[in-house]
Amino acid sequence: MTAQRMIKTCNPAFAGMFGYECGELFDKSFAILYPTIEEFVRIRDVGVEPLKRFNRYSDERIMARKDGSLFWCRVRGHTLTPDDDPLREAVWSFADLSDYRPVGQLTTRERQIVMHLGEGRTSKEIARTLSISPRTVEAYRARLLKKYGAGNVAELLSHLSTMPQ
Repeated sequence: MTAQRMIKTCNPAFAGMFGYECGELFDKSFAILYPTIEEFVRIRDVGVEPLKRFNRYSDERIMARKDGSLFWCRVRGHTLTPDDDPLREAVWSFADLSDYRPVGQLTTRERQIVMHLGEGRTSKEIARTLSISPRTVEAYRARLLKKYGAGNVAELLSHLSTMPQ
């Protein structure tokens, strides 16, 4: 459970997933669980609107463990304060996807683009969310396709998740 993106309470499974004991996380910012501060800040902007509109938010993203290792994680959240500030109080669940989705060598921006592509967003939607141009998104998409030898986004996501093509 969080208040203004500060961890107020958590269960041992959540803490262990990130390499912590529960007590180490109480009253800590979620920022310590992200690969970079930039990603922590940007995901707030992505998640606030769905929390306001639907009382919930979910995605798959790369998170960071205490030891600095990165892993894919499924995140689902529900706000307890939808009419006010959706991040004032929220409940979150996390699932470690490491067993079938290893982290490749991606830059921060590539991780952001892949996260949104995986959710089926268009280049225009991704561009609006990340405050970049659609052409920039297309350039990243093209580089990612080339980097992983993929012919389309579905193939790219398959390569990144190590699922059979």
